[in-house]
Amino acid sequence: MKNKKQKKGLIWTCSVFLALLVVLAVHIYWVYRPHVTVNTKVMARIDIKQPITSTDVGEISTWLAHENGIDHFLINRQSGIVIFTFLPIQNSGNQIVKDFKCKFAYSAERFIPSTDNLKHSCPMSSSFGYKIYQFINKII
Repeated sequence: MKNKKQKKGLIWTCSVFLALLVVLAVHIYWVYRPHVTVNTKVMARIDIKQPITSTDVGEISTWLAHENGIDHFLINRQSGIVIFTFLPIQNSGNQIVKDFKCKFAYSAERFIPSTDNLKHSCPMSSSFGYKIYQFINKII
């Protein structure tokens, strides 16, 4: 009688543990999966490889303000860096940079961080939850 109760208890405990483990795995996958909605904003950067003047900054600002999908932008004249956020549903970062290069005769390129830069930039990429997500993603 006692062995039967212990066996049932052990089976019940293992079943609950496995069910909770599956729920946790599904939750981690759901939270970390990439998804784009109407409210999604993406940040991009353009590096201008030549000096720009205050007049240039004004022209760039006017152009960025009227470009489709751009939400906000900042321009650093001293470093020649343009940072902007945009709505990926309306426009893409590569298209914005391409249009920028066509509009202005600057030697400019989009900054794409390397894998090493990304690894050291966000504490989320080294988190335990993100590692579990990567593992689940490999399985699926």
